[in-house]
Amino acid sequence: MKKLLIAFASLFPMMAIAAGGAPVPYKANIDLHDKASLERGLDLFQKHCSGCHSTEYQRYERVANDLGISIDDMRAKYILDGAKPGELMTNAIPGKEAAKWFGATPPDLTLVGRVRGEDWLYSYLKTFYKDSSRPFGVNNTVFPSVGMPHVLQDLQGVQEQVCKEAKDENGKVITDDVTKEPKMICELVIPKGKEGSMTPEQYDQAVKDITGFLVYSAEPVRLEREALGKYVLGFLFFLFVLSYFLKKEYWRDVH
Repeated sequence: MKKLLIAFASLFPMMAIAAGGAPVPYKANIDLHDKASLERGLDLFQKHCSGCHSTEYQRYERVANDLGISIDDMRAKYILDGAKPGELMTNAIPGKEAAKWFGATPPDLTLVGRVRGEDWLYSYLKTFYKDSSRPFGVNNTVFPSVGMPHVLQDLQGVQEQVCKEAKDENGKVITDDVTKEPKMICELVIPKGKEGSMTPEQYDQAVKDITGFLVYSAEPVRLEREALGKYVLGFLFFLFVLSYFLKKEYWRDVH
């Protein structure tokens, strides 16, 4: 019986756990079945991100078909540079000029959802804060010394990082074991008068929409693959049962 359970468990894929990098503070909980959210993410990406970043391994027509958008609506709403629906989703900024302005060419974001992961993307877009020492006046807690402006600042508002010394339950300052420096607790706040055009809840949803679109863009066949996987596992289970009873039949005379 133990061998049977081990063999059955081996049919299921192991979950790969990627190590490395600092933990991210927020969970995205993306639902790729929510096509309305993915379309809102496409809209936000095209309006706020596509001026510098491309998704050049994705085609407008494929996105339209996957998200249930008509080709006419895709042309009218989301193809901002006059490209044809069958063309790749490139950006508007030339690479040489971008490198001159930003210090490096803004990366293509087609695969960023797989490389970074949905939680990282979601947290990154939520954790920009004011930092006058940086070239674009902002920094990021998930990606320190970030080299791009906060393109969603008009929506979110101007966050500031407020830090204070960490204290134990007795009010004593907690220090680092090695440096003996006080440990700091920091949080991001939006001061009164610096709010954006969206409420915090609306901005969270907007960031979730963008993240969802980028996760979809990184692997458009993911939904099809997951649906097909159920049938594959069902077939393997049936094959396993059949093989088990066949083995018993073959070995009956031996035992």
